[in-house]
Amino acid sequence: MIESLHGLPDGVIGFRAIGAVDASDYVGSLDPAIDAAVDAGRKVNLVYVLGDEFERYSLGALWQDAKLEGKPADVWGRIALVTDHSLIGEVIHGISFLFPCELRIFAVSALDDAIAWAAEGPKDT
Repeated sequence: MIESLHGLPDGVIGFRAIGAVDASDYVGSLDPAIDAAVDAGRKVNLVYVLGDEFERYSLGALWQDAKLEGKPADVWGRIALVTDHSLIGEVIHGISFLFPCELRIFAVSALDDAIAWAAEGPKDT
């Protein structure tokens, strides 16, 4: 499941992955929020939390994630990945050159720093 994070600064969207994440979670929450930001002419400054409640991604979810990275580079501002899962952090760090924007990895204890960093990203496309 993917839940929205609330109370974020203007220009930042955020989500928390809980339990098993599948393709329908992207289609039902993440994709529409990103599309709404793009349709409004805003850069996507994203905070994405993979905390202790996160268990796994389905293959369908991984595919949906790959499709997000295929969006035009000019729609992306910053992505803050918040996780204490060392393997996930290491893999994302290793492939960060594939992301069309600035990407940083933060510890779960630094969620506020991640939000502040994302909020400093560009606002308009």
